[in-house]
Amino acid sequence: MNRIRGAIGIDLGGTGIKSALVSADGSVRHFRTVPTEASRGRDALLAKLSGIIGEHRRTAEQEGLQLLGIGIGTAGSVDRSGTISYATEHLPGWTGTPLKQLLEREAGLPVTVMNDVHAIALGEQWNGAAQGISDFACVAIGTGIGGCIVKDGTIEGGDDGYAGGFGHHIVAIGGLPCSCGNRGCWENYASVSGLKNLMLEHEAPDPWVQDPKQLFAAARGGDVAALNLVGLYAEVIAIGLANLAHILNSRRFLLAGAITAQGDFLLDRIGEQLRRNVMPVYWGDGILLHAAALGEHAGVTGAASTVTGMRN
Repeated sequence: MNRIRGAIGIDLGGTGIKSALVSADGSVRHFRTVPTEASRGRDALLAKLSGIIGEHRRTAEQEGLQLLGIGIGTAGSVDRSGTISYATEHLPGWTGTPLKQLLEREAGLPVTVMNDVHAIALGEQWNGAAQGISDFACVAIGTGIGGCIVKDGTIEGGDDGYAGGFGHHIVAIGGLPCSCGNRGCWENYASVSGLKNLMLEHEAPDPWVQDPKQLFAAARGGDVAALNLVGLYAEVIAIGLANLAHILNSRRFLLAGAITAQGDFLLDRIGEQLRRNVMPVYWGDGILLHAAALGEHAGVTGAASTVTGMRN
């Protein structure tokens, strides 16, 4: 009897590590999340990854799953050799880590390593909201903003594999300082952190600032001040997307991250503002916004999908 094929998928973020066994049909099993504990340093993080991989290998063996390899999506920039070329202070000591080489040596299995937003895009394309779509731009909006470009069904990485740094295109000359060292980056205004900045600027009630979900709840209830703030936030997001539409000539955007929890209430407002800011020649028959559908499974699904043999 043929054994079911699968891979270990890992989504490594600054605060949590998601992992699962992903079958070749895209189904996710034994999904779990553990704290990253990045402050303990690189070696402790590598040891934690090793432990996670070991647990999933034992489970796969018990269930008769044929493991084809390990796919990892990680915060930061990843070069073509699977080395972390840049990571922020959220993952101290992570920059320069030859992750693919280290894990292949230890696990004895093929390992693929990519940026976490790349993994989300591939997961959604394989088994989610972008299924059947070969060309789109993915924008993940959370604490910061990440992105990637999918062309003809594959990630377009640019010269070094780093294409998609959408959060760091500048929308305000001399604007708010960014962790990257520049000022006025889009993510300072359109991320969840940017929404908090917007609320502080407009002297919003403290409960809204501390928990943006309360802002959206108030807006859904008809609060005029909340509706105005949500409208401003939608405009800030739309301006960045309009810039991308003009640069990439893309008419399909996959939106992922925390903002998708607001559903059409926010997406419809973004769409209205987007239409106002995109030149007609770029608008064509319309720009489509797709909300990611896989939720917290997207990253592990996409990471696992890049292991050889998973999608054919």
